[in-house]
Amino acid sequence: MPPPSAWWSSCSACWPPWFRFVSTGRHAMSIETLNRTARPPRVRIARLFGYLLLIVISAASAYPLLWMLITSVRPRNTVFGGGFLPDEFTFDAYRQAWTDLNFPRHFMITLVITVITVLGVVALATLAGYAFAHLEFRGKQFIYVTLLSTIMLPVTAIVIPLFLELDALGLLGGQTGLVLVYIGTSVPFAMFLMRVFFETLPHELVQAARVDGAGEFAIFARVMLPLAAPGAATVVIFQFMNTWNEFLFAQTFLRTPEQLPLQPVLYAAVGQHSTDWPLLCASLTMSILPIIMVYMRMQRRFVAGMTLGAVKS
Repeated sequence: MPPPSAWWSSCSACWPPWFRFVSTGRHAMSIETLNRTARPPRVRIARLFGYLLLIVISAASAYPLLWMLITSVRPRNTVFGGGFLPDEFTFDAYRQAWTDLNFPRHFMITLVITVITVLGVVALATLAGYAFAHLEFRGKQFIYVTLLSTIMLPVTAIVIPLFLELDALGLLGGQTGLVLVYIGTSVPFAMFLMRVFFETLPHELVQAARVDGAGEFAIFARVMLPLAAPGAATVVIFQFMNTWNEFLFAQTFLRTPEQLPLQPVLYAAVGQHSTDWPLLCASLTMSILPIIMVYMRMQRRFVAGMTLGAVKS
């Protein structure tokens, strides 16, 4: 059966003048209006249900963030005893977090560790992803599967082996060892993502560059890497978020409080018998700002990277 738009176009010319709709005024009806009114009730109900479900999920996701923001600017004695909105707003918790927790120092430590880790992971993952996608060498599939299998290991299962290894290398208790652990444990998943992105690019580009006399590194840096920028942006966002919020390795491998990044310091603000919730929420609010800024800055490339890697050409 032809769609309503085709039926309207073919039959409207045969109708008498008194039965035709005028093209202007309140009685005008477009083809799009006919298509909307011709949809079966089940389709409209399913779409309405989908919208309601998305609204509920969005509200459930936004509520903890909203509660954190409101709690950070309310007096401590009204956190659980007052209404949802406080009678008065105060920013004393932000000043207290800035001074008592030594927030600027731990913020900079976290930022330096995260930036170095992201740069290292992106560099190694893009090189490995290109090699596994467009190069042929002996043992390629075995090495790839071996690296990929490390993703299946839970983090808690490798904490003790990594602790002993760092101790044997003399890197335990230092931020250098922590950065190496972050890079080593993050590269396999990032490599997997980058290989998928590089496989979506035509292999003919590599062959044409080889015919022109370009070396493999020149092909990677000048031809393939710019085309895989959305994939690299996806890795940057994922890695930045994971490194910034990492807690277990930092708490285990660093010994002195002055070397700790933000997450162990924020965890220490949770008391055994009581917790200063405005102080904790103010610290969390300030700590999530870099993640939001990075995502907003790279949002378009992130969305493009996710859609590009979804379909293999």
